[in-house]
Amino acid sequence: MNTINEYLSLAEFESIIFGNNKVAISDVVLNRVNESFNFLKEFSGNKIIYGVNTGFGPMAQYRIKESDQIQLQYNLIRSHSSGTGKPLSPVCAKAAILARLNTLSLGNSGVHPSVIHLMAELINRDITPLIFEHGGVGASGDLVQLSHLALVLIGEGEVFYKGERRPTPEVFEIEGLKPIQVEIREGLALINGTSVMTGIGVVNVHHANKLLDWSLKCSCAINELVQAYDDHFSAELNQTKRHKGQQEVASRMRENLSDSTLIRKREDHLYSGENTEEIFKEKVQEYYSLRCVPQILGPVLETINNVASILEDEFNSANDNPIIDVKNKHVYHGGNFHGDYISLEMDKLKIVITKLTMLAERQLNYLLNSKINEILPPFVNLGTLGFNFGMQGVQFTATSTTAESQMLSNPMYVHSIPNNNDNQDIVSMGTNAAVITSKVIENAFEVLSIEMITIVQAIDYLNQKNKVSSVTKKWYDDVRNIIPEFKEDQVMYPFVQQVKDYLINS
Repeated sequence: MNTINEYLSLAEFESIIFGNNKVAISDVVLNRVNESFNFLKEFSGNKIIYGVNTGFGPMAQYRIKESDQIQLQYNLIRSHSSGTGKPLSPVCAKAAILARLNTLSLGNSGVHPSVIHLMAELINRDITPLIFEHGGVGASGDLVQLSHLALVLIGEGEVFYKGERRPTPEVFEIEGLKPIQVEIREGLALINGTSVMTGIGVVNVHHANKLLDWSLKCSCAINELVQAYDDHFSAELNQTKRHKGQQEVASRMRENLSDSTLIRKREDHLYSGENTEEIFKEKVQEYYSLRCVPQILGPVLETINNVASILEDEFNSANDNPIIDVKNKHVYHGGNFHGDYISLEMDKLKIVITKLTMLAERQLNYLLNSKINEILPPFVNLGTLGFNFGMQGVQFTATSTTAESQMLSNPMYVHSIPNNNDNQDIVSMGTNAAVITSKVIENAFEVLSIEMITIVQAIDYLNQKNKVSSVTKKWYDDVRNIIPEFKEDQVMYPFVQQVKDYLINS
């Protein structure tokens, strides 16, 4: 059980989303939220407060009479529930609820405590709103996507429940839940923030860390295949460059390869003084995709960590408008809903994941091209050359998928389009950035799946399964349980999908 209190760490966030831990609301939060609600209700009585007694956006110049103020909030939610495209995955929608719940729990939003309670119930009962990928420009927050969450909270719209897409009223009746009753500004407070892009971002970082780990393991295994020298991931070499990410990747490589019998030391061979030939039969040093892994994955590691830090700051921040300040007895109007922080970080993340994918594709090409590796048959074909095809067909999939990620890595952060009668004249496109990053991450899992199948085929061809490190042997066995060694051609797409599922869920 995770208690929403003062600060929610990224690890706690992930334990709720991926570990299905339950959430509880502390008395500190409930008191803080209730105090904020009561203050706003009193403070707004004879003042002009945006979104309480005014219209929204460029229509904020219109006063809303008291008798219409509650209906105004319902109008906002319903009119902005206008998303299109594919639904977000339930895990991304759940992450969005948690991000919004944590933000509203800070007591800067003036919502009624019933909002907090119902959002916690949705998380704990694994009820996730139908939220579409397309809709938000990410400047006044995720207005459209968060409206679909708010729609569920008022008992309308649709949800995913026990694997099915169902009308919200049906599910609420089954679970004995009651919709919130809008009191002051629950509509605006719910939709005016960055919680969807942030929630998707947390899911992206979670998967990016997995990709980094798998990429590192694949890189180690290929170095084993070719019996590479160990100096390119040595502490001595990598400490001469001051980047912590590079040093960490090299350290992980040394740990992964610590019990491998295939990795060699340069002093035992090329430094032995016994090499007298004019042209060396063995490579003096490996191709970049094998030798430069710490330098390539180091920036990936550091970027993932930096993105994670920004996300943690964001979901622990008040990111709506206006901000209710109970301590100073004031309401501040501004732009905390702007999503530029998340937009930029998602662009950074998709760039480094694309680079990771490119590394996997180049390593795959190295294994498949017998003229380059000089130890494996073409396409790691364990059957009859010319008659069988080995991994030839799936290489096309890996190459085209990598190319798509390269195209998708163009930044969203600089694609602002003014809208909302030019009220929103510079926007973040943060939700688009987060969604596209999700696609780049999915592509990476697909390319790594193909690379891993190729690696295990190569290990068997070279009869090395009892010589590789224990780390490599563990995932070798796991992949072999999915796809046994093959010489004859077979339909590959089910195996690629199963290995992809293994990588995501392990």
